[in-house]
Amino acid sequence: MTTKAVKRPLRKAAKKAVQQQAVAEDSMAAALALAQDLGAALKQSSLSCVTAESCTGGLLASAITSCAGSSAWFDSGFVTYSNSAKISQLGVGADCLQQYGAVSEQTARAMAEGALQVTPGAGLALSTTGIAGPGGGTDNKPVGMVCFGVAVRTERGIEASAFTEFFSGNRAQVRALAVCFALLAGIKTLLS
Repeated sequence: MTTKAVKRPLRKAAKKAVQQQAVAEDSMAAALALAQDLGAALKQSSLSCVTAESCTGGLLASAITSCAGSSAWFDSGFVTYSNSAKISQLGVGADCLQQYGAVSEQTARAMAEGALQVTPGAGLALSTTGIAGPGGGTDNKPVGMVCFGVAVRTERGIEASAFTEFFSGNRAQVRALAVCFALLAGIKTLLS
């Protein structure tokens, strides 16, 4: 095999990696703008936010804290990657994890509710749990599946909802898109 024959596939792979990274970076740039919008909505509502993350590994909290002045509306963030962390830090039930799995709407909802329960100063919680890839997917829970939880503290107590989205792309892209979607869910919740 010639050096030229080796370089061609490497160049092609490098170009694809650069393109994928650009998409992820564009998504994170969008996340920063959405985080500012979330901050404005939180300030207008006189609320602060807490995050509970699994597949996004702190990227949601990072996008939020990248905003100047976010200390006025962001309380804290939990990165609960393992099931034991979800149980010990957020109070997610072991039975929930066993019955539905870590990547489920039930777990996403429990993560958001738990984040509000352990953070009395926060009024909004956003959670993410999913399969960013490249491995780990199954027929029922494919790579790119992300479950989101949103919980709000109201006069009636904590009200929570959960939903699932499917994203395509590499690991960085799935995680960046999940951050954007979680921020949008928070904004939508506050404005509705």
